Amino acid sequence: MVLDPSVALLAGKTAVVTGAARGIGAATAVAFARFGADVAICDKEDQSETAKAIEEAGRKAVVGTLDVRHTDAVTDFLARAHAELGPLDILVNNAGGGFWSPFLDIRAKGQQALVDENFTTVTNVVRAGVPLMNDGGSIVNVTSVEAHRAAPGFAVYAAMKAAVEQLTKSLALELSPRRIRVNCVAPDAIPTPGDEGLAEAVGGVDYGEKVPLGLGTPDDCAAPIVFLASAMSGFMTGTTLHVDGGTDAASGWTRRPDGTWTP
Repeated sequence: MVLDPSVALLAGKTAVVTGAARGIGAATAVAFARFGADVAICDKEDQSETAKAIEEAGRKAVVGTLDVRHTDAVTDFLARAHAELGPLDILVNNAGGGFWSPFLDIRAKGQQALVDENFTTVTNVVRAGVPLMNDGGSIVNVTSVEAHRAAPGFAVYAAMKAAVEQLTKSLALELSPRRIRVNCVAPDAIPTPGDEGLAEAVGGVDYGEKVPLGLGTPDDCAAPIVFLASAMSGFMTGTTLHVDGGTDAASGWTRRPDGTWTP
């Protein structure tokens, strides 16, 4: 490989992005198209704006309205993406979500919902998608900074994000004979529509004041996902990129109003 700007491009690639209606998923899908890939997107919500942006970038879009917790729906969607766009090169597992609740107040049904939304979604896409992938492809799993620290009120959500990171490491080894790379990004402080209720649940704090670089944007997370999908990261697998504005590095340190820091 000659290292030049063309290595960052995704021309001729086919990508799949889950949870692509808004936020990080939408930004990633559109970025892939701008870097040259055709993109299959899915979500439970309307994705027309994402699909329009992909097509405006001159690339093909395949749209599926489905719940990626449902195995058969995922299998059918990926088969359609393969039929319409060709063999897959990139899988991005972005779909997920949660709610605030002390662990002892979570009923079995709520716990199962968190497991399915944040872990089963990933296993469904990987299991159905890898047989349709070209050798040398890339899988990117979107976890969270909560996989790397305590998360009171979000215990099951955080545990599932940690489980995805562990799964990522194991898959990186299992899929290495085909040179399919598997990595994570762990975002934080990237507001997404629908997060407002979570902020209220934890006391309405100004979270951006706690983050060294302040709040980010979905594009701030899409950029390293594009990197992990491209040949630029061709020797990286089984690792996690923290896209968190310094949250993980801060490890409990918070900024005072005068700009100094306190643990």
